[in-house]
Amino acid sequence: MRLSINKSRSLWWSISAAIILSGLISMVISSLNPNIKAPLRPSLDFIGGSRLQFVRDCSKPGNCDQPIDINIVREVAKSQGLGDSSIQLISENGAENGITIRSKTLETEQRVKLQNALSEKIGTFDPQKNQIDSVGPTLGAELFRSGVLALVVSFVLITIYMSFRFKLDYAVFAIVALLHDVLVTVGVFSILGLVAGIEVDSLFIVALLTITGFSVNDTVVIYDRIRETLQTDTQRPIADIVDDAVNQTLTRSINTSFTTLLTLFSIFLFGGETLRNFSLALIVGFTMGAYSSIFVASTLLTWWRERSEDLSLKTVETTASSQDS
Repeated sequence: MRLSINKSRSLWWSISAAIILSGLISMVISSLNPNIKAPLRPSLDFIGGSRLQFVRDCSKPGNCDQPIDINIVREVAKSQGLGDSSIQLISENGAENGITIRSKTLETEQRVKLQNALSEKIGTFDPQKNQIDSVGPTLGAELFRSGVLALVVSFVLITIYMSFRFKLDYAVFAIVALLHDVLVTVGVFSILGLVAGIEVDSLFIVALLTITGFSVNDTVVIYDRIRETLQTDTQRPIADIVDDAVNQTLTRSINTSFTTLLTLFSIFLFGGETLRNFSLALIVGFTMGAYSSIFVASTLLTWWRERSEDLSLKTVETTASSQDS
């Protein structure tokens, strides 16, 4: 089976535009939402506050016989003035025997009162598994600035590398593909933040940086094959050369993406709460990275080269007509 990606490039661009537009609309809605006030639902890492994790002590008889009712946990939190906190159940030994609470900054006395109130309702906690973390808003702002700066620097360095190894137009469209992957991933998490309450933390920035590396690697492989063919066969239409390059590297791209996604799905399913959103971001980003390398970066390069050739021909024709007259 041979793919002719350039024949349907308007379709690929429309699919990308629709996904990105949905994400942008979601980011606007999130920014206007009084409970979020940001394009993405920020976690404790960025806004500051307290994160408490309590796990029941299942070594005590009858302490873990009944599952934790999250509604009871919410009622207890509300009675302590923490009704707007983010509450999640966490798995311990194959059962949901723990809870994670993210709230405004709590003093020691408030934490103790909350823990005692929860113990009375859902069971005694294991002190060795309890975790209490605090993050200040200043640290959260610094994390955000550092993450954005790292992304910008990576984009600049990739542009310089691609310009030296290939040509400027290759570099530009490689960056467009990277922006595509980042915008899609951010948009998906904005939507998930609205409908499922999923937050982004500092690991999300790490995921975006990882996605840029994976995506540009796929793009470089295809561009390298295009460049090799152009050097040996300058008479063929650029669309045919690009289609051949994509088909010649397609098996490699699919195998690399598939094996990587298998690992990421394993982490998502069995890696625990801490790595779940991180692996989900990588799953979305790596999938879109493979898509953009094949259907976005390659087709944009074809469109640009065809447009440049048409402009060159028109210039030659205009010059010839002027000389004849």
